[in-house]
Amino acid sequence: MGNGKHLIVGCGYIGRRLGLALSGQPLMALVRSASSVQELAALGIPGMPCDLDQPVEIPLSTAGVDVWYLVPPPRLGEKDPRLGHFLQALEDNGQPRRIVLISTTGVYGDCQGEWVDETRPPAPVVDRARRRLDAEQQLQQWGRRTGGEWVILRVAGIYGPGKLPLERLRQGKPMVAEKDAPWTNRIHAHDLVQVCLAAMKRGRSGGIYNVTDGQPGNMAQYFMRVAEMANLPPPPLIDPTQAGSSLSVGMRSYLAESRRIDNRRMLRELAVNLRYPDLESGLKACFHDNGALE
Repeated sequence: MGNGKHLIVGCGYIGRRLGLALSGQPLMALVRSASSVQELAALGIPGMPCDLDQPVEIPLSTAGVDVWYLVPPPRLGEKDPRLGHFLQALEDNGQPRRIVLISTTGVYGDCQGEWVDETRPPAPVVDRARRRLDAEQQLQQWGRRTGGEWVILRVAGIYGPGKLPLERLRQGKPMVAEKDAPWTNRIHAHDLVQVCLAAMKRGRSGGIYNVTDGQPGNMAQYFMRVAEMANLPPPPLIDPTQAGSSLSVGMRSYLAESRRIDNRRMLRELAVNLRYPDLESGLKACFHDNGALE
């Protein structure tokens, strides 16, 4: 690979959509398994296996390449060794033109419903967010050490076709009532892809951007609206005191954090025009008139 070429590291739900958006351009995707390579091939996306759970040798040149790093950290711990392995491998493979890293707004921690922009210091309170902050810090250190360009995208909750809580609703799992639910923030998958492209093209080197539609909502409202549009029963509502026995550890951790994310820097500097600027328009795009997913 060389100048003007693209590398997607981690090609799952968003990576595949990004790969399709780059169709016709010089592109390679690194994924964990041979089966994932086959799945990408069926979509017309070239891929190679690369397991970042261990030190690796990347079997291609990364000199001058645009890199989107979308690999999530491991499920346990406070560090992200996967990104560390990737950055280490770059030393023998050539300096990328730029790396765009997908992170999360979870690095801000619980902000008690306050509006949050990129100037707010990170204060993660759960390990999944600490792992993401560790990845951010590794990338920043890489940039200082090598002079390489980087951009960090702190992404809110992602939704879109095939990424809605339909199975949870079908199983009748409960949710806290609207009055007890925290502020949450979301971005449609289509819009996240265009933000990824814009960050690579127009983002400020060393820039950090919140990625959300800028219209915070309520988690209970979200589940209720999805249920309504999918013609499914609404989730049974519980009191917060019942959460310990009724909700998963992951869901309880999300409910323990409340923040409203400011996206003005993203809109201004990346010059994106969101196709789905609010949850209502985004959800409608996920369903046909008969309620089936796109």
